[in-house]
Amino acid sequence: MRAFVFPGQGSQKVGMGKELAEASVVAREVFEEVDEALSQKLSALMFEGPDDQLTLTENAQPAIMANAIATLRVLEQEGGLTIADKGDFVAGHSLGEYTALCAVGGFSLADTARLLKLRGQSMQAAVPVGEGAMCALLGADVEKAQALADAAAEGQVCTVANDNDPTQVVLSGHRAAIERAVAMVKDHGIKRGVLLPVSAPFHCPLMQPAADAMAEALAQVPVNALRLPVFANVTAAMVSDPAEEQRLLVEQVCGRVRWRESVIAMKAAGAEHFVELGGKVVGPMISRTVDDVTVVSVITMADIEALAKVLG
Repeated sequence: MRAFVFPGQGSQKVGMGKELAEASVVAREVFEEVDEALSQKLSALMFEGPDDQLTLTENAQPAIMANAIATLRVLEQEGGLTIADKGDFVAGHSLGEYTALCAVGGFSLADTARLLKLRGQSMQAAVPVGEGAMCALLGADVEKAQALADAAAEGQVCTVANDNDPTQVVLSGHRAAIERAVAMVKDHGIKRGVLLPVSAPFHCPLMQPAADAMAEALAQVPVNALRLPVFANVTAAMVSDPAEEQRLLVEQVCGRVRWRESVIAMKAAGAEHFVELGGKVVGPMISRTVDDVTVVSVITMADIEALAKVLG
């Protein structure tokens, strides 16, 4: 069994998608459709930068999605296959859940782009710049990370935002609390704490205004029937019902990204092969989480051609 997975924020970089666009009309059409949906030349920002503009969450989120969907469309059209035939389920890390839903028909490409633009804008607007922060804990499991978060909170928000793999957990919350957590890592037997270069504290209760904005948007753009089930971030469980997935996308804004548990659940459901499309971020996390699986990250035209041969 095979799972197709999609990366989240942090996988953006200037030049992303450029080689695909130059090599494939299918990829160019994806980037043009996203540009049109957003009334913005996002593709130019992806191909040429500047980096500080691409990194803004309202640009990074639709850009990462567009790059992954372009990769998928090239694979499907040039490889003469469909994800629904070659995969058993899909999952995506944070914003990647929207990419996964687009990949299996839950959203149109244009709607996915607009939803992610709004998601980025509303997450950015939820907390004044400088008041929130996130940090990555290296050499920490979720229990150690939770104990550290509890100790550092001191009445402020400090919570586990991403349980990525057995060695990496991300905390999110008020800046002062996150800085305390970084200063206290050694006391909790954690190797390192690193402040992340993000503009807002994602996946914590401070994001409630963004969750409200997404609830309103998703009421206007409901999830369509899914060609494959998706493993949802907030439950780490398989979802086939569009209405349930719609509700979970709202919960996801403030909720924990349970990626490690999702990977374990996908393997338990029979996944032996994982294919990451459009990045090399979640693939390595999968390799650190479960044994006896194959993991492939597909980024370049050569990667796509190699995978098409395997799947063909």
